[in-house]
Amino acid sequence: MIVQELSQLQQQTQMDVLLAGAAGEARDPHWRRWLVLCAAALAIGCGLLIYAETMAFYWDEGFHVLAAQLIGRGSRPYLDFFFPQPPLNTYWNAAWMRVFGESWRVVHAAAAIATGTAVLLAADFVYRTFPFPAWRLAAGLTTVLCFGLNTLVVTYATVGQAYSLCLLLIVVAFRLALVASVRASALWAWAAGLASGAAAGCSLLTAPIGPVLLAGLLWHNQAGGRVRKSLAFIFGGSLPFVPVAWLALHDFQQVFFNIVEYHLFYRKVGWSEALPHGAEVMSSWFDSGQALLLIVLALCGLLFATSKDCPAARSREYYICAWLIGAQALWLCNIHPTFPQYFVFVVPFLAILAPAGLHGLVLRFDSTGRPLWPVLLIGAFMAFGLEKSLFEQRGNMTWRDVEAIAAKVNEVTESAAPLVADEFVYFASKRVPPRRLEHADVRKLPPALAARLGLISGEELESRVLAGQFATLETCNAEFTEKLGLKSLYHHSAQFEDCTVYWDVDRSHASPAAHPPNRMVGATDCSRGRCQRSRVDVFVARSATGRAPARFRPRTAIVRCAAGPPARHS
Repeated sequence: MIVQELSQLQQQTQMDVLLAGAAGEARDPHWRRWLVLCAAALAIGCGLLIYAETMAFYWDEGFHVLAAQLIGRGSRPYLDFFFPQPPLNTYWNAAWMRVFGESWRVVHAAAAIATGTAVLLAADFVYRTFPFPAWRLAAGLTTVLCFGLNTLVVTYATVGQAYSLCLLLIVVAFRLALVASVRASALWAWAAGLASGAAAGCSLLTAPIGPVLLAGLLWHNQAGGRVRKSLAFIFGGSLPFVPVAWLALHDFQQVFFNIVEYHLFYRKVGWSEALPHGAEVMSSWFDSGQALLLIVLALCGLLFATSKDCPAARSREYYICAWLIGAQALWLCNIHPTFPQYFVFVVPFLAILAPAGLHGLVLRFDSTGRPLWPVLLIGAFMAFGLEKSLFEQRGNMTWRDVEAIAAKVNEVTESAAPLVADEFVYFASKRVPPRRLEHADVRKLPPALAARLGLISGEELESRVLAGQFATLETCNAEFTEKLGLKSLYHHSAQFEDCTVYWDVDRSHASPAAHPPNRMVGATDCSRGRCQRSRVDVFVARSATGRAPARFRPRTAIVRCAAGPPARHS
């Protein structure tokens, strides 16, 4: 028995040495321990890829991948179709689909790879800069676990929206800004500005990252001129918006409305309780074990940064992380309506602060400071929270369900027949919507504004549906179905869980057309390969409130799903 205990103690000691390294080791890490860190990040990346190719699906990614499909076929955002988002992530997805084909699998694979790379870059930064050499590998692994197993990251940074690319870009911008503060060359500042500007060019949710990094660069600059570096940073940050400026030269009104005016005045339409909803989102952090763990560890890490035991260089890095977390959280709290997944952009910086907090807590309760069991406990806790969330998502819709719906739509609908469908069905069926009707949120715009912008209001759409102007209609909204009486308007239907395809209009139940068919905008059908323009309508079926079934909104450990269908949010 004594021999067995000695053998187990020796194995544990060897694992602690592998995690920690020698106490007097030089700054450069041993290549074997760095490879262990890379292997852990690679394992997380493989898990993200598997999830992305199997379970990952989110309602709002439909119009993101559809927009990328349209761009790949020659359309221009804002000018040719309504798209209230910055365009860089859409061009990114379009580029991948141009190379590997128009498929959601391509987009999801690119997202998983970008997120996995962001996890590796954050962990590598912690590994190389952690102030205690005996904890470098343990610190890096803690960042990998806190970042890569976070529920928000796994659920939302593996789909076609901008979360994955933004995570990669803000981590790159953070590292470049820190290098720029100690290098005399302004090129590093330019690169940091370029990365932060590209993140904002993918999603305006990351807008605070650039200003905070610029302020940190100026405050902690140790070499080179501050003015020169700040100008280089600003110049780099403005380059990703050149495509937007070029599009604005063609039609400033459309571009300004899509990117600015819509978010200021019309995004909250249909959200009479946006402020209470935001308060509920904020309080939901207390319902998430993962979120509480990250916050506690980050606060402990920030306390360490204020102590005399923390080197000055590391204190500056930790303070910048804290500024980024605070500015980003404040920005997201003031977006109405806001949603839990928006806070995925604070996760990298919480994960960078977390190892310092873990180290301090371990030393307080264990004088030996062995990292093995603390890291294992962190990993087990994060994995349990993720498993719980994925288990709750087991009944959610996936892209395989969408492909089945799209196959039925193509089966019962001729190539040039008028069609109503959701964005993801347009994408999967390769049927391109008509100009400026690609995004369902146009339906909540006031009729006068819609007419001024060349769009069709929700009232006009409903009158055309009731007039039987659409050969086929697909919807996943029971409220929309009941309101318009679709079951009596069409002879045939096919049910796919929460979604239904209707076809073959019953003319005896159709009402007189309030809007004649010759007013319809042109639509493009590419289901048969070659795109052809036809004067038909292709609309998105959504109720006037813009609400979607709760089944399409993945539940996470950070927030409870409210009763009833949630509204779309991008």
